[in-house]
Amino acid sequence: MSDEKQPLTQHLKELRKRILFSLIFILGIFFVTFSFAEDLFRFVMFPMKYRLDFALPIKLHLDFSQKIFGIVSQDMFVRFTPQEKLHGLKLVFLAPAEAFWMSMKVSFVAALFLSMPMLFYQLWSFIRPGLHQSERKYVVPFVCVATLLFLFGAAFCFILVLPFALEFLLTYNVGDFLTPMLSVGQFVDFSLKFILAFGVVFELPIIMIFLVKLGLVKPETLAKNRKVAVVLSFVFSAFLTPTPDMFNQTLMAVPMILLYELGIWIVPFFRKKTPDGGTQEL
Repeated sequence: MSDEKQPLTQHLKELRKRILFSLIFILGIFFVTFSFAEDLFRFVMFPMKYRLDFALPIKLHLDFSQKIFGIVSQDMFVRFTPQEKLHGLKLVFLAPAEAFWMSMKVSFVAALFLSMPMLFYQLWSFIRPGLHQSERKYVVPFVCVATLLFLFGAAFCFILVLPFALEFLLTYNVGDFLTPMLSVGQFVDFSLKFILAFGVVFELPIIMIFLVKLGLVKPETLAKNRKVAVVLSFVFSAFLTPTPDMFNQTLMAVPMILLYELGIWIVPFFRKKTPDGGTQEL
């Protein structure tokens, strides 16, 4: 690590500098995304209108003369199909400024997504002085992997989880005597919180790698505490999901558990090394 130890006040000044620069950068992108607020809003409504559908038509041919069972053709179709019960659903706004503020919120979140590489770079720049010289060269892999994980988590929620959750929650046991009526504020808050939460959750392998790299925890410790991780996954999901129901908590907890297992498999390659080249045992 750096030979010069900086005082706490210097770290706080550096942190304030990084946060201020990040906010200015997001604000600059926001002025651009706000001009596309209407298109962004239609995009956010996509999970309510469509869902991903998998179809696997298989044509089989059985040649009895040669007793060979072969597949003549096999095509995999992945397409978006309209959600029949929700496709005609329209959003309403209950206050004069509600639609405007939701356009602001959607534009800000879009700016946040576009700013992710810069935000992760600022995070790396803040922690960089505390790293070994040989570790500082990983800035590009860190920024790329962290950004891709966040975007992949958000896309996973947007394409798979959110349409399923909306269809289940808005059509469950409503019959013919109940009609869902959503305000634009409720829908946007629910959707964006869900998407952002999944983006954060998908950073779990990066967090585990940092803990192991800093020597704060051993890979073996992570592997031994799988049961604790499962319980904590549901606890964190209860805080991160926009609704308190068990259904949405499960939709988030299951990917979190799978990411934890992925992290257990990856982190041994990043075990903290001692000065003599060995691995540190805590």
